[in-house]
Amino acid sequence: MRELLHKQEAFQLIGFCMEIHRLLGKGHDEIIYKDALVVELSRAGIPFSRERPYSVSYKGVVLPHRYFADFIIWDKILFEAKAVEQLCDAHKKQVLNYLAASKIRLGLLVNFGGDSLEWKRVVL
Repeated sequence: MRELLHKQEAFQLIGFCMEIHRLLGKGHDEIIYKDALVVELSRAGIPFSRERPYSVSYKGVVLPHRYFADFIIWDKILFEAKAVEQLCDAHKKQVLNYLAASKIRLGLLVNFGGDSLEWKRVVL
């Protein structure tokens, strides 16, 4: 069996998310959970960028609208936060599109909106 891509880093990020969910609970707007993640990443000294833009091309033309990834962490993990009752296929497709645009292979899709933290690894 092959080793999971960026296994230790993803494990650490999910640990941060579990702590955030434990302390804040469900019911906040998505932006609150993202702000809390900034606190966790900053305290741990982990390099990240927030709301990084990615262009999309069509037939050689760069389209005027861009994707904005919630976070790019260590320049190798795309992190997309949600605060909904439960994740759906459209959320996973969104992460796949972001991965394709960013050329990053691993995405973490995390939902803070449920009774328990919900997360998925999305690999391109």
